[in-house]
This record gives sequence, structure tokens and C-alpha cells, in this order.
Amino acid sequence: MKTKLYFTAIMFLGMMGVSNAQAQNPECMTNLSIFSEHAKVKNYEAAYEPWKKTYEACPQLNNAIYVYGERILNDKIEKSSGAEKEGYINELLGLYDNKLVHFSSKTSEGETMVDKAMVKYDNKMAGDSEMYAMLSEAFTKDRDNFTNPKALYLYFSSLVDLHDAGKKELQEVFDVYDEVTAKIDEENDKLTDNIAKLLPKEEAGTLTSKEKRSLKVYNSYSENYGKIAGSIDSKLGKLADCENLIPLYEKSFEEKKGDVKWVKAAVGRMYSKECTEDPMFKKLVEVQAQLDPSADTYVYLGSLKKSSGDTNGAVADYNKALELETDAKKKSNIAYKIATSYTKSSRSTARSYAQKAIDANPANGRAYLLIASLYAGSANECGSTPFEKRAIYWKAADMARQAGRVDPALSGRASQAATSYNAKAPTKEMIFSSGMAGQTVSFSCWVGGSIKVPAL
Repeated sequence: MKTKLYFTAIMFLGMMGVSNAQAQNPECMTNLSIFSEHAKVKNYEAAYEPWKKTYEACPQLNNAIYVYGERILNDKIEKSSGAEKEGYINELLGLYDNKLVHFSSKTSEGETMVDKAMVKYDNKMAGDSEMYAMLSEAFTKDRDNFTNPKALYLYFSSLVDLHDAGKKELQEVFDVYDEVTAKIDEENDKLTDNIAKLLPKEEAGTLTSKEKRSLKVYNSYSENYGKIAGSIDSKLGKLADCENLIPLYEKSFEEKKGDVKWVKAAVGRMYSKECTEDPMFKKLVEVQAQLDPSADTYVYLGSLKKSSGDTNGAVADYNKALELETDAKKKSNIAYKIATSYTKSSRSTARSYAQKAIDANPANGRAYLLIASLYAGSANECGSTPFEKRAIYWKAADMARQAGRVDPALSGRASQAATSYNAKAPTKEMIFSSGMAGQTVSFSCWVGGSIKVPAL
């Protein structure tokens, strides 16, 4: 039995890596093998004692001590109460600290601080002030590794609660909102870039098993970021309404008008909250144009013209921004903005710009959703029979589903849109009575292309 355990340990350590000095301790090696085998099959109760002995005697032996130790202790915490539970919680907090000491290459300061904060939050050991202080420090010290979606939400949520209690200023709420939403966008951009590389292989059926697992993880995380982004916006709620923003910026304008970062943040926030008709927005845009003339400035100038009813002038400024912008994702967002300006006047032009948005950033799911709505809005124009007119909704549904595929953060909206469009498409009874099952319907209107009728 002991020989078998040693053999298992050798194989395991060959994959995980060990500390040479501590690998000479036969008792640690044996216990490492025992607890890891138990932990692999989630028998955490049996794993605890050999894990504890290994952790205390040979903390540098193997990273598995910390990977499995976290799971073992979480199981203990879940199944205990009172002082016993508190003891396991403190043991887990210490485990995170020791992993940073002994296996710093496997973790980071930011991850450690976030992990400890999450343990305290989950076990109701920290109020808003402590939670915000811990997460603020983690974000400030190690922003790159602050990627936990739940922690990002709690970082902002605890601050809003402190503001509501009169303990934090509104400006700080806005500053952290900008930081957190920017971080979410960055992380989701990384995910959608990875997804975009794998989607063609998925459609061709050539994904490896490893790539399938990776795609599943990317999709899951992107969906989570989408949900968290929505929760953060809901938490911000009316704090960012124009009635709060405008007095705040009027009060700070003279002091801050030379601070380009503050000006850009103020303009961006008023723009996103559609406070563009207020004179303060124009004032801020003019200052930004002086401090930092850029593609963004032309977007805002276009918005001003659009608010005054000068649609042509607005589109001209948007196109200027499109020419100046060099970042592909920002260029995509500008093209999408132009597309939305044409939705009522020219659906074909709107689609053209939406396609430019997709060409610049294939993960721009909003552009796919826009095209889907353009198709759905053209049902009466695209067909000579009721069946043909309703068939356009299948094409709209396909486009909506593609939005969720390229950007899983939009999967909820995309799924709802696709379901809505499919409900308006020909029913099975209509397909049967028309005799069109499995055949192709072509569209001679501006939409063009065709759609294959589902087989019954």
C-alpha cells in the first residue's frame, strides 16, 4: 500500500512541481498523496487531517496544498458553526497569506486580498466600510489581477451604500464607477477576442477538446461580466441622473476645467446619460476640444448637433471621428453610433455602418442586434405574401443569436430578441400549409439574401 502511495505521489509531483528540500520528508510525501487523492473525489472530510499535517510540516512542498486546502477548508466552514467555524475561516485566511509567501508565482497580492475579502463577505465578517477599504486597496495596488466579477460589484456596491449613509462623496462614487466599468470592459474585450478566434473553428467543427473547454470558460466569464455590469448600473441608479450630474459639474467646473481627465470623464458621463441638451454639456465639450482634440471630441460635437436637430452635421462630425480614430474597438463603437443615427431615415445605410462596426470589431454584439432590429422592422417591405413577409423574422433571429455568440455578455438580450423574432415568424402550421418546408425564401428588398425555411 505504501509503495503504491509513493508511486502516486511521484507521478503527482512530477506534474505539479515540488520543493526539493521538503520532498525529502517521506511523511509529507505520503500525506500529500493521501489528501490529494481524497480531495480529487471531493472526500474533504478524509482529506483534512493528512492535508493539515502536510501544510504545517512542509508548507513549501507543493502548490496542491493551497489549491486543495482552499476546497477542504471551505467544506469545513460550510459544515461547522460558532467558534469552530470561525477557526476554519481564520485558517483559510492564513492559507491565502501563506500561498503568497510560498507560491507567489501561482497567485498575486491583488488575488490574495480579494480572496480574503470574499471570505469575510460570504461569512458576514465585514461591514461596508471594511469591505470597501479592502477592495479599494486591492484594486489600487493590483488592478491587473483584480478580475473577480463578484468582487468588482462589491467594490462599487459597498461604496454606494456608504454614500447613501452620508459617509462618501458622490464624486468618489462616479470615479470608482468609471474605474470598475472600464475594468469590466477590458476583461470582456479580452474574452470576446478569444471567442472570436475560436468561433470559426466551432462552426467548422474543428475545435479540439481543450479549445472546447476554453470556449466554454470564455463564454461563462463573459456572461458573468455582462450580468455584473447590469447590476452595477442598477446600483448606480438615479445617482447618475442628469439632475445630480449637472449641479455636481457646475459646482466643480472652475476648479477642474484644466484637468483633462476630469473633463473627459464628465463629458463621457453626461453623454452616456443623455444629458447632452444641457448647456453644461456644451461647455464641457468646448473645453475638451481645447484640451484634447480627438475622435471622442468629434463624437460629442456630433451629439450636440444631433440634439439641435442638425442630423447631417452630426453625421459629418461622427464620420470625422471615424477617420481620426485608430483604435479598432473605438472605431467600431463610432460606426455603431452612426448606424443608430440612420435607423429611421435609411435602414440600408444603418446596416452599412453597423457592418463597418462589425468589420472593425467582430465582437461588437450590439451591431448584430441593431441589424436584427432593422430586419425585423422591414417585414412589410420584404415579401409579396404574408408568409414571405414573416420569413424575415427568421433572418432577424439568426442575427440576434449571432450577437450572443460573439459577445456572451449580451446573451440575455440576444436570446430575448431571438425568441421575440421567432414568435413572429411563420408557425409550423403556416410552413405545412405553404409547402415551403426546407425551401429557400429570397428577399428582393434592401435586406437582400435569403433564408432557409425550417424543415418540419
